[in-house]
Amino acid sequence: MTTGYLALIILAVILLQLAVGAMLIYLRRRSHYQQLDSQTGTAEPSTSAATITVSADNTASALPAEAAWKGFREFIVQRRVPENDQQSVCSFYLVPSDGQPLPAFKPGQFLTFKLAISDADQTQSVVRCYSLSDAPRPDYYRISVKRAQAPVGLPEIPAGLASSFLHDQIREGDTLQVRAPGSHFHLMQDEPLPIVLIGGGVGITPMLSMLNTLLENGTDREVWLYYGVCNGSDQIMKQHLQTFADKHQNFHLYICYSAPLESDIEGIDYQHKGRVTLHLLRDTLKLMRYQFYVCGPKQMMESLVPGLQEWGVDSGDIYYESFGPASLIKHDKTQPYAAAEPVTVTFSESGKSIVWDAGAASLLEFAETNNIDVMSGCHAGSCGTCQTKVKSGEVEYTQQPDADVEPGHCLLCISTPSCDLTLEA
Repeated sequence: MTTGYLALIILAVILLQLAVGAMLIYLRRRSHYQQLDSQTGTAEPSTSAATITVSADNTASALPAEAAWKGFREFIVQRRVPENDQQSVCSFYLVPSDGQPLPAFKPGQFLTFKLAISDADQTQSVVRCYSLSDAPRPDYYRISVKRAQAPVGLPEIPAGLASSFLHDQIREGDTLQVRAPGSHFHLMQDEPLPIVLIGGGVGITPMLSMLNTLLENGTDREVWLYYGVCNGSDQIMKQHLQTFADKHQNFHLYICYSAPLESDIEGIDYQHKGRVTLHLLRDTLKLMRYQFYVCGPKQMMESLVPGLQEWGVDSGDIYYESFGPASLIKHDKTQPYAAAEPVTVTFSESGKSIVWDAGAASLLEFAETNNIDVMSGCHAGSCGTCQTKVKSGEVEYTQQPDADVEPGHCLLCISTPSCDLTLEA
């Protein structure tokens, strides 16, 4: 037998083996597809619009927009956790009563609550907005609420109605009425710029949501957090933030105490004595482009946001949210219309027609002054709670709304009448 003939035999054997292998694979696949075909039309769908993908760190991927609910939905308080030594801040972990999945939100957004608050004489419905303070999770939302005390030296002004209600009366197992997450103030996750998060007091809550999302998802973006409080007894999430700082080299933590206690140690408990200021930012940040996210009390906002712009930061790189009634105009403010003749505002459901007071800051303030019952929340054009149908006439906005406004409606909290006006309220 020649060498060439032997090579042909070996080649033929190899080709036969390949052919047999290919035939076996074909038969197996054919059997598998026949089995699938026999099941078509009988099996229940394995996925739906409400399906959630959960990653190893237990974070939820975003659900389709249509998965968010309309109106108010009932949630159960699963846990409540005091967050600082003073116990002035409490976190509430909320799960839906219906057991259905939760749509993921954009870090930085808030929830709107409708609270039924009772006293000896009556029960009133109060609407308030509280920022989500954690990354999106598949099974719960978290808010962290600070008890609003009466202003120092003004005992005649009561403590915060809604925050006191949540702290004093809401316990684990109680239910709350909650509107789906909203707000145009949120983390821009698709942009590559390094991030500077600035939170004053309880303004840290949306920053925590952003920070948790970024670091848990393993971002390689540089992240700075500047957190200003009075002292160590006021600070929340202390160990949580320090753990992040120890674990992530791209996270830079600056805790600022404006009035540290004797027990607070600089360099250990806090990094800077004083408030979060533009001077501190300029001393600690590298000279490069950043995204800035700012949330805090009026004094801080009125100092930092214009200061950043004067420093040369592009206004498109500054995102901010104020406490309560708008302490900063987020967009160019327009001048209210100055009518030559008196303007009458009619509230059709209340049966009242009242001459407009040019000194009123908004239609919401005007309505409340005249005992017109209007549901409201943020007073800043963000939550959309005071949205009201305009039956006739026109309004002008004092700032651009952040909330989505339905056609033929207006937000009372940031609008004034430009002519005789009839509202469905």
